[in-house]
Amino acid sequence: MGKLALAAKITHVPSMYLSELDGPRKDTRKDAIDGHKEIGRRCRELGVDTIVVFDSHWLVNANYHFNCAPHFEGRYTSNELPHFISNMRFEIPGNPALGKLLAKKCNEMGVESLAHDATTLHPEYGTLVPMRYMNEDLHFKVVSVSALCMAHYLNDSARLGWAIRRAIEDEYDGTVAVFASGSLSHRFAQNGLAPEYAFRIWSPFLEQLDREVVRMWQAGDQWPAFCGMLPEYASKGHGEGFMHDTAMLLGTLGWSEYTGKAEVVTPYFGASGTGQINAVFPVTPVKGDQIPRPVASAADGYTSIQTRL
Repeated sequence: MGKLALAAKITHVPSMYLSELDGPRKDTRKDAIDGHKEIGRRCRELGVDTIVVFDSHWLVNANYHFNCAPHFEGRYTSNELPHFISNMRFEIPGNPALGKLLAKKCNEMGVESLAHDATTLHPEYGTLVPMRYMNEDLHFKVVSVSALCMAHYLNDSARLGWAIRRAIEDEYDGTVAVFASGSLSHRFAQNGLAPEYAFRIWSPFLEQLDREVVRMWQAGDQWPAFCGMLPEYASKGHGEGFMHDTAMLLGTLGWSEYTGKAEVVTPYFGASGTGQINAVFPVTPVKGDQIPRPVASAADGYTSIQTRL
């Protein structure tokens, strides 16, 4: 019935907001902002009505959650970096019907999920920053998904992504884009060194690890290897939100059976020690019985996800 039209891994660095303001950081994140605007343009061109954001700043300790209130509006100040994002105005239309549908399908497929449509909970800046540039005219409805998952297995996040794909294609009457909103490596610069690392990666190891991952994404034939290494990449690469957003994204695309080649829209860049990118993942056909399943082995505290579906 419905269509998943576009998938992407996107940055949400708060320095993008600083880049708007007069001062020493003016226009320093123009490339990232332009990347968001380009992705928004493509969504419009594809007829997308709703964007689902896997938000690695929404911390949860149990279940998966969909914030699908009818409307979001207010001012946002980051509790983590209040000197970067302070009193940022936001307004976003929501999509309660889609949010409830996604949660229903996830539960049917064994991933405990809750939809919140009657709530005063606002989205976190993993959703608010990208929508500031992609959705200035309020063209898209938005559903925000918890992706800073503190007591969850990555395999469940991949299964959640697959359930979302099935809900969209089997039961939704519309066109959707999904975004994994989070960094690659996410090791912030040590306190006191942030200005020195404003445009750098924290370590040569993390930078080379990230660049190899991007190369694998662009190659398009190494998804089984990437899916197999994701738990350790999340741990040893300091992945933001333990990279649950990335597992969700790959789950929507078919996990290790995916064959698409990522297109880099905003080249890899450093921000306060972390590794960032805007990259689009072409949505390719998948078989209806493909479901990521857990296996018994573990890596650094995270249950591995089997590399074949």
